[in-house]
Amino acid sequence: MLSKQVRLHALHTAALAGVALSVLSLPALAQNAKPAMAPIPEGNFALTVTNERLLNAINEPQNWLTSNGNLESWRYSRLNQINRDNVGDLRMVWAMSLGGANDVVGNNGPNVMANPLVDNGMMYAVSEWGRVFKIDVRNPQRGDLLWVSDPAIDHEGNDSLTRGIALYGTNVYNALQDGRVVAINRDTGDIVWDKQVAVETEFGGRERLITQPIAAENKILVSNGAGDAGTRGWLAALDPATGDEIWRWYAVPEPGQPGSETWTDEAQTAWQKGGGGMWTAGSYDKTTRSAIWGTGNPVPIYDAEFRPGDNLYTDSTVSIDIDTGKLNWYFQYTPNDAWDYDENGVNMIQTLDVGGVKKPVVGHFGRNGFYYNLDLQTGKFINSSQYANEVTWTAGIDQETGKPVEYDPKLAVQTYIPATRMLRGDGNKVACPTWHGGIAMQPPAFNPDKQISYAVGTEGCFTQNGGTGVDDKNNMVGRTFTSDLYYGGLTAVDAANNQMLGKVVTDTEIRSGVLATAGGLIFTTLTSGDLVAYNDETLQELWRFNVGTPLKAPPMTFAVGPTQYVAFQTSGLHVHPRRFTDLMHSSYLFVFALGNQQPQAAVPIK
Repeated sequence: MLSKQVRLHALHTAALAGVALSVLSLPALAQNAKPAMAPIPEGNFALTVTNERLLNAINEPQNWLTSNGNLESWRYSRLNQINRDNVGDLRMVWAMSLGGANDVVGNNGPNVMANPLVDNGMMYAVSEWGRVFKIDVRNPQRGDLLWVSDPAIDHEGNDSLTRGIALYGTNVYNALQDGRVVAINRDTGDIVWDKQVAVETEFGGRERLITQPIAAENKILVSNGAGDAGTRGWLAALDPATGDEIWRWYAVPEPGQPGSETWTDEAQTAWQKGGGGMWTAGSYDKTTRSAIWGTGNPVPIYDAEFRPGDNLYTDSTVSIDIDTGKLNWYFQYTPNDAWDYDENGVNMIQTLDVGGVKKPVVGHFGRNGFYYNLDLQTGKFINSSQYANEVTWTAGIDQETGKPVEYDPKLAVQTYIPATRMLRGDGNKVACPTWHGGIAMQPPAFNPDKQISYAVGTEGCFTQNGGTGVDDKNNMVGRTFTSDLYYGGLTAVDAANNQMLGKVVTDTEIRSGVLATAGGLIFTTLTSGDLVAYNDETLQELWRFNVGTPLKAPPMTFAVGPTQYVAFQTSGLHVHPRRFTDLMHSSYLFVFALGNQQPQAAVPIK
């Protein structure tokens, strides 16, 4: 049954949450540069999202065709109608309810971490239980709901979580919490095919599809993110016409496979516990025909002694051949991890000017507190620098090897800095960053003209003891932990020189993501309910608007005719439970434009 469309013609804003700012100037950049007003292209109103369009998505700034803006995961738009000079005139022009989640309980509530996609005036959004909405956004004063497709996820035993959808051909592709992938006809909303891809494994763990699919080279890429739940992370390619599996690559190798020698437990059963969950979106590079993905932590999470060795290919960035599913290369950040510093953070494919030479690079904000540059073609470490305010688990990164300076390849169980390294029987120890970050699932952004990478995340430290061993559910027996100090951070990094340029600190963690635009702006959303715009060179806050409900989804931008819009989705219950209780258990879509825009007629499809 289709959900009733709800339009909000007015919304009273809640009081602004207090935010502490720590702004550093960026002396290498022109502080007062004003963007030239570029014309907004009208587009060709193509009805099919071809592989060629996806590979060149950056050249369609009026659209937002992939989850992170383009297959290289820049989250950057060339639109600049909304810029530093006029962002103060930004206003909400319409909003729409995407349905409720009243049966959701717990602290996190409905987890909508997705942004909508737009193709020439048609928007596609997904709600927390996987329902997909097609919305005509050509009218500047409202969105018109065209259809709702409900895959009917069983709420019992599944989570209300989504990170997005994919467009390809004439279909919308949706990877669901219950392990199914569905293809939905873009015109009608009918389900074209429905495949069970993730299953319960022979070792009793249940695989889950926790992230959005990616379309590339006539394949739909989906991944198993339930590494912590006792399954091995994997990346699979599906046939977009049928859903049939083409290939699958596992992040934790079986005994005898390459990498299995780094799981050296005597019984050779540690690999069966799972790990390496791939629970955020990957990127795709057309020149090397490779999918670049991040992998999660080894399991059991906090017991390095159960699984001696480096535990490949966990805590890594991997390059997978799009045609064969074979591993091209890997780079592991934290061997034998026991802090939960998995490296699912999005990998940005960049071309950087390094010493006057153009170099293809993978840029990555590590959850362990460091920013890395890797060679796109080989995975070879180039350089790194610390971006998190507090890092205590290591004294730094060896700039020759890319490994922590304390790493000893001769050790089966790494010690790193013992004062922060929790092993069995150890009492409470403090480590930084927190196990929530620096930057984990929050998608970053990259401005290719200014060669700056941006990201938001969680700063702070945590305390835990070493526990006494592992039970049959992969949990540490006797482990206790506390979160010492959490706060949010927006960080800017000179990508080519790998130097932090500036940071804004917020009083609550940031769980969403960032958007960079040619208008000289950075946008992000906060759990306090605020959409915030910053100067992309000074990180000075320029504007904010509070929608009264927590935000964990990143913003995006698109254009229809002469008008640029900024849009994002809400997440539901997380903080401020007394604020706007009528919105708390619903997902909403909010759309903003400049206040001086005159109403206009809907643009006809040509």
